[in-house]
Amino acid sequence: MLQGLDRKLFDSFPGKVVRKDLTKKLRSGINVPVFVLEYLLAQYCASDDEQTIIEGTERVKQILEQNYVRPDEAERIKSRVRERGSYKVIDKVTVRLNEKKDLYEAVLSNLGLKNVEVQTDFIKKYDRLLAGGIWCIVNLTYFYDPESNVSPFTITELKPIQMPGINLESILEERKKFTKEEWMAALLRSVGYDPENLEEKTKWHFIARMIPFVENNYNLLELGPRGTGKSYIYDEISPNSILLSGGKTTVANLFYNMATRTVGLIGMWDIVAFDEVGGIDMREKDTVQIMKGYMANGAFARGKEHVNANASLVFLGNIDGDPVEIAKTRHLLEPLPEQMIDSAFIDRFHSYIPGWEVPKMKPEYFTDGYGFISDYLAEWYKEMRKKTFADAIEKHFKYNGDMNQRDIIAVRKTVSGLLKLLYPHGEFTIEELRECVDYAVATRRRVKEQLFKIGGDEFKHVELGVGEIV
Repeated sequence: MLQGLDRKLFDSFPGKVVRKDLTKKLRSGINVPVFVLEYLLAQYCASDDEQTIIEGTERVKQILEQNYVRPDEAERIKSRVRERGSYKVIDKVTVRLNEKKDLYEAVLSNLGLKNVEVQTDFIKKYDRLLAGGIWCIVNLTYFYDPESNVSPFTITELKPIQMPGINLESILEERKKFTKEEWMAALLRSVGYDPENLEEKTKWHFIARMIPFVENNYNLLELGPRGTGKSYIYDEISPNSILLSGGKTTVANLFYNMATRTVGLIGMWDIVAFDEVGGIDMREKDTVQIMKGYMANGAFARGKEHVNANASLVFLGNIDGDPVEIAKTRHLLEPLPEQMIDSAFIDRFHSYIPGWEVPKMKPEYFTDGYGFISDYLAEWYKEMRKKTFADAIEKHFKYNGDMNQRDIIAVRKTVSGLLKLLYPHGEFTIEELRECVDYAVATRRRVKEQLFKIGGDEFKHVELGVGEIV
């Protein structure tokens, strides 16, 4: 029988939670995003009956074995499509417009197929196929015409691996049944962590990693040692986030391609995260400048086009050496590309998570308990982007003299994000608000301290803080 938080989650969110040990077991040897796997688990294993879970797990394994495309088995799957005439596969689909043929063509990543014709209706319905691609269940058909120069493969059915819409009001009402500690534990479990084995400050850092999912135009920096799971949540948990790893990043790719008149990644995704940021080539002179403007006001201009977007930006990097020793003589921004070591750019960060305070991931840090299905969590996060708690601070606190307008905006956004995550129903005490404010001030102060080191006296006022209104 389920007990404690497991029972509470299962009763409050039937069909929306799953045992996270199932995710761990099935992911062994299957390089598939968590939200893809848990989408299937939600269909077959959302139960507290052990026999149903066992049977459902076997069904999910069967589906993955038969339909999930592993790169080393791509030829076998292509053969199945040819011999049967049609076949359903699970793969990441990216689409581009072939203007010479006036049709949309898809690339199926693991299957290794290119130039697969896609119906226009799918593009109108799921435009993110054009920006980085999304995981889908697709039905492929095969018809070879020796007179044609198009691919014999065609996509006739396409369904993104995403849950249908959620009832936000129901979530907010159910949240009232949980304490802050229980709810924080539920969020941590949902991304795979075991809160019982984490220190309190580590829990807050993990929750802070989620802020970009619920807060529009949030700029987050996290630098720290390798192996602390910095990029995991942005790559695996949500279909609304895209992780870019190293390589060259262009203005056309990120913002707007004037040749094709298409908006880039920042206009298509809720989060654009840069992993191993030190390895990203930003030598194109406009990239950092346009990014700087976007981080300040959520808009950018290219040619005659002026585009507003809501994507949050996350920058992740590795610090080599002891941060405490580094801080004595140098700044803690060294992993960033040289073009980003610019005071006006750094000042746009709303928070700096100290990755060195997060432990390297070990088996005991991962949960076997129940948590929200990743895609359900992602859809709830997306809905919360429409709300704001930015005015919560001023009702109870006042800023000290070291806080300039950019500091205030940063603290407001961090507090708003934390409240959306921990108290989405809008009910919290002054003490609970104070916890969020203190964390927000600390992560913004870390930005100001590094600004002082690279920018000099202009940023000398680093004693940020708020006092309670009496």
